[in-house]
Amino acid sequence: MVDAGQRSVLFLDIMRQRGDQYREHVAQTAPHVLQYAAELITDGRKLDEPVNYALVRIVPPKDIEIDMSRRPFVVVDPRAGHGPGIGGFKADSEIGVAMRAGHPCYFIGFLPEPVPGQTIERIARAEAKFIEIVIDRHPEADGKPCVIGNCQAGWAVMILASLRPELFGPLIIAGAPLAYWAGVHGKYPMRYSGGLLGGSWLTALASDLGAGKFDGAWLVQNFENQNPSNTLWTKQYNVYSKVDTEADRYLDFERWWGGHVNLNAEEIQFIVDELFIGNNLAAGRIEMSDGQKVDLRNIRSPIVVFCSKGDNVTPPQQALDWILDCYSSVDEIRAYGQTIVYTVHDSIGHLGIFVSGGVAKKEHAEFSSNIDLIDVLPPGLYEATFEARGNETLNADLAAGQWVMRCEARTLDDIRAMGGNSPDDERRFAAAKRVSELNLAAYQKFLRPFVKGMVTPQLAEWARNMHPLRLQYELFSSQNPWMSTIKAAADRVEDERKPVSKDNPFLAFQEQMSKQIVHALDSWRDAQEALSETVFLNVYGSPLLQAAVGIDPNSVLSRRREMSAEHQAMLAKRIAELKSHIEEGGLREAAIRALLYVGSARSMVDERSIEALRRVRRDHAGPRVTLAEFKMLVREQFFMLLLDRGASLAAIPKLLPDDMNQRRAAFVAMREVLSASEDLTGERANRLKQVAELFGLEGEKELTSNVAPFDPKARAS
Repeated sequence: MVDAGQRSVLFLDIMRQRGDQYREHVAQTAPHVLQYAAELITDGRKLDEPVNYALVRIVPPKDIEIDMSRRPFVVVDPRAGHGPGIGGFKADSEIGVAMRAGHPCYFIGFLPEPVPGQTIERIARAEAKFIEIVIDRHPEADGKPCVIGNCQAGWAVMILASLRPELFGPLIIAGAPLAYWAGVHGKYPMRYSGGLLGGSWLTALASDLGAGKFDGAWLVQNFENQNPSNTLWTKQYNVYSKVDTEADRYLDFERWWGGHVNLNAEEIQFIVDELFIGNNLAAGRIEMSDGQKVDLRNIRSPIVVFCSKGDNVTPPQQALDWILDCYSSVDEIRAYGQTIVYTVHDSIGHLGIFVSGGVAKKEHAEFSSNIDLIDVLPPGLYEATFEARGNETLNADLAAGQWVMRCEARTLDDIRAMGGNSPDDERRFAAAKRVSELNLAAYQKFLRPFVKGMVTPQLAEWARNMHPLRLQYELFSSQNPWMSTIKAAADRVEDERKPVSKDNPFLAFQEQMSKQIVHALDSWRDAQEALSETVFLNVYGSPLLQAAVGIDPNSVLSRRREMSAEHQAMLAKRIAELKSHIEEGGLREAAIRALLYVGSARSMVDERSIEALRRVRRDHAGPRVTLAEFKMLVREQFFMLLLDRGASLAAIPKLLPDDMNQRRAAFVAMREVLSASEDLTGERANRLKQVAELFGLEGEKELTSNVAPFDPKARAS
């Protein structure tokens, strides 16, 4: 009883500290949770079209050395109700691992209040300006910036990259919903919310009640509603039960979680209408004010999609099914020159994708260390897999971190196997979209004038302050006179603390009661989600409703877009051009072509092979090529093999120099790269022997028999 009483007092004092921290945080002009010092580069409020966004340079700690020749990383945080900084709020974070890999880092954040007249399109133009500034600051960098878009920032980055593809290096899209209707029955009920609420008219109402601003606390409330057991019990109980050790971690997270921000009415209406309910992004139906359409197929940079099966906000289907909407096959992905890499975590939740130290040390660290590997991958669809590096790992010194990253070739069937919508489901969501449009139009015509006439800026501000999520911080802060008693009691408790042993039977009973409460809340959530899904499927699956809103109940809706005639013509021209250059080039072209031919037998690329290739490039005495030039060389040789393998291989002898020593040195270098990740056996060994014949080395059996693994020390000697 003494221990429980002391923990209760200390718990309430932590709640007091949380409230005081909240008040201090929201009082700042530019609140954020970045752990690192930051230097302001550009204030978006001073642009010709002002926005509440800003570009800052992350100042690296003294113990981290930055290589200014490496491509910069730009982290864009989500504006989804919370404040900025989650991408770098601790050492093991996206920014932290990128700096440890030697990359200069920048951060695009925002202020709590939007600039009047600010829109999503204006923000996109501002972010384009920010990235241009980063490029200008790193003229010697070996590649365009790698941009990380977290959650809601992911779709914003994808929109911008489709409009300004020339600005971007690889894109890392983490936990970002891009295909909003996608999912499977029995899971992820958040996608039904728009239909169950009658569409986006409630969004418009909330914005009007906010005098033209939408309170981001409502978005945070949506997140919390997805997991009531954590919101109502687990998060607080974890602090109470571990009150002696958990305070700092809890307060650090709550500083971000409680930093609510506002959006303009135009911004949130665009997000809900065009993305959440309209699902227009992947379908290519979003149009900018200048008439330019957003087409994700225009993106030329490699796209890395990171999602999780444990994410109930952005499940894998919503993160990946845009690929099925845009392409009919992997060949079509290649026809657009796109490289898409995805990885699916088994269990981490939505926030864990950005804040988990384990994820930062593994997935984000590997992406940062191997971003050049991703950038030079031939066009296609790949899955990134990770294998722990150990004593048995071949050439472990060629792997950058504690994991070995591989990019394995995949097909669209691998994405379809994760599950998705049936034609009936597509009609249901299309009907919900149409109902939303009708309800919004009715609200705007009949109710909006009255609501706007009643709401003043002062009333809107009072309503925001009275939001339950804000009140829970305010009520426990030191502004509450009762909390001064708690602080005094907590000071005494810390001096007299008497925790019980872990085998105390009452402590075991407490844990059991907690588990029962969690089980009850989870059961209630599951029942609510099942009911929500049933209501949505039955209401919007009604043939009568579908017919009433103009949707044929017997139709098969398809969101996939066909390739335009202009792109087909461009593609035909490019194919003819590549075929005409098959017999052009020299030793470098021949070596890359041969490498791709032998390596393609494995249908995957290993980071150790790329590191071996990097070392070969470093030690090569000939003229150096930039990463961009090397990437173009790889792509051209890959497409030549794809278009006409026989002619491409037959042309290799014509590209080689007469000097047999040069041929032999190039072949040895290729063999070392190919054997960096595993011994050459089977089809790869057969293809290597075929290449040896093309290089005129068929008489030198020692080059292809008993192929040894890559040994950089032996090569150097």
